Amino acid sequence: MTPSGKLLRIRGDEAGQVSVLIIGYLLVSLLVVTVVMAVSAVYIEHKKLLSVADGAALAAADSFGIDETSGRSAVPLPSLSGSAVQAATGAYVERTGAGGRFSALAIDAATGAPDGRTARVVLTAVVHPPMVSILVPAGIPITAVADARSELTR
Repeated sequence: MTPSGKLLRIRGDEAGQVSVLIIGYLLVSLLVVTVVMAVSAVYIEHKKLLSVADGAALAAADSFGIDETSGRSAVPLPSLSGSAVQAATGAYVERTGAGGRFSALAIDAATGAPDGRTARVVLTAVVHPPMVSILVPAGIPITAVADARSELTR
């Protein structure tokens, strides 16, 4: 009814137009929900991989040796080698079972000790987000980088 009390008549060619809008809005909202789910899945998996990389970097930083030949001072300094960091990272990943939790988990070649005192761990994996895996069958690659430094204190 209109404010004047008259009934409005719907023309025959306008019948069903609201249902088309409702279907359109439903499709758009489903698309938005799917994208948010996929982005959330990738973010959460990246945070999990970063947690593993942090733990591996700490374990690798504990694999130091003592460098007593530093020319600057008589104080011995911790020394890390790239191969020791890679070995400690591999042992940590195997010990924690991280390989079973991530698809295509790998230790990147950049893992090592760039300055001889800092352990840098670079892990890569592939995420297969729900509902989007049809569009991206190979998955979405993620990388996590963590650094840990060895320090000697009294």
